[in-house]
Amino acid sequence: MKIKTKDLSLVAIFAALYVALVYVFSASSFLPQQFRVAGMLRPAIAKKWILAIAYALGVIIANLFSPFAGIYDLLFMPMMSFVAGILGYAIALRFGKNYFICGAIIATIVPLSLSWMFLQLFNEPIIANFPLLLLGEQVVCLIGSSVFKMIESRFKWWETK
Repeated sequence: MKIKTKDLSLVAIFAALYVALVYVFSASSFLPQQFRVAGMLRPAIAKKWILAIAYALGVIIANLFSPFAGIYDLLFMPMMSFVAGILGYAIALRFGKNYFICGAIIATIVPLSLSWMFLQLFNEPIIANFPLLLLGEQVVCLIGSSVFKMIESRFKWWETK
């Protein structure tokens, strides 16, 4: 598999933007009921699978700023973010690379993963965290999907020429 220079640049920009947004909005990014504004970038994975790598890299780097940085934040969540991104891409592909489908898939897997992580770390039941995490993640991805849809109407940002 050959990765184009433009795709590699896109990965670097996506990951850096994710990290910057998590850092700027860190007050809400690391709460138990986190609301990561940076999550608005995730629906973009619908157009390019390689952005799932960028998302995972962004999560690793952003989580270095977490007050809870440890094996779960630095290994488990990036791994689950990559899995969520790849599954989001694969399912969105069947629906014309739809941002909304991709975002909804990612925004379901991530809260499940976070809820499981909170069970492991703090012995909090999954059902205690999942509903609010799901709601927050879905809202963030819905906003991101809408923004990317508007951008797409004027600019095919994912095309390489």
